[in-house]
Amino acid sequence: MPRRTDTHPDLRHPDVAAPFFSVWRLGTPERQRQAVDAFAAAWERRPWPARELISHHVYVGQDGSTLMHHAQWATEVGYEGFFKTRRQETVDEIDTAVSGIERLTLDRYHRPHSHERAVGDTRVPGLIVTVRIDFEPGAAARRPGWADTVRKALADDPEGHRGLISAHFHLSHDGTHVLNYAEWESDAAYDAVLAGTAEPTESWRRVRTYPGVRGFTSARYRHALGLAPD
Repeated sequence: MPRRTDTHPDLRHPDVAAPFFSVWRLGTPERQRQAVDAFAAAWERRPWPARELISHHVYVGQDGSTLMHHAQWATEVGYEGFFKTRRQETVDEIDTAVSGIERLTLDRYHRPHSHERAVGDTRVPGLIVTVRIDFEPGAAARRPGWADTVRKALADDPEGHRGLISAHFHLSHDGTHVLNYAEWESDAAYDAVLAGTAEPTESWRRVRTYPGVRGFTSARYRHALGLAPD
């Protein structure tokens, strides 16, 4: 059976080869809370979906409208088996409890390129920021180089991103984008970086002018629920 955990996911878990992210729109903070509760109830009354599922985490969007789901699968085959045999009954129960959920996205990714937390760093993230970086058609092959360029910029500029705990760059299977899942100490730490007026380093200038990048969108979340096998 599932067990709840307050622990944030390990984005570098060695058994996770197929991370999935999806976004739901609920519309109001009250419906966000109702959806989290309905999701937990539907899962907790059933056996753990599959041995290939390492964990499932739900995050509440600070926009007061959305939820983000992060499922850590060992294999895509495991997810496909769950999708064909058990997913729909869970979805139906959640939709009965909270009607009108808009399921906006479900994206599959490769294992991330990571800017990992420093050795001995035990900070608990107070804020999760996701940034989707879209690439121009035909530029999919540039994405690993972009992620490596950001990692170098972060390594060259530790003081400028002191509140950043880690960042994990997921390359989408469809080749269209990179999803950066970043763990921050707090909103204040993230806001301080956004408000910074220091001259960008050469590494950050290379990030900003990297060829093939079309644009980006970002969102802020707080960890609301973690489920793992008992």
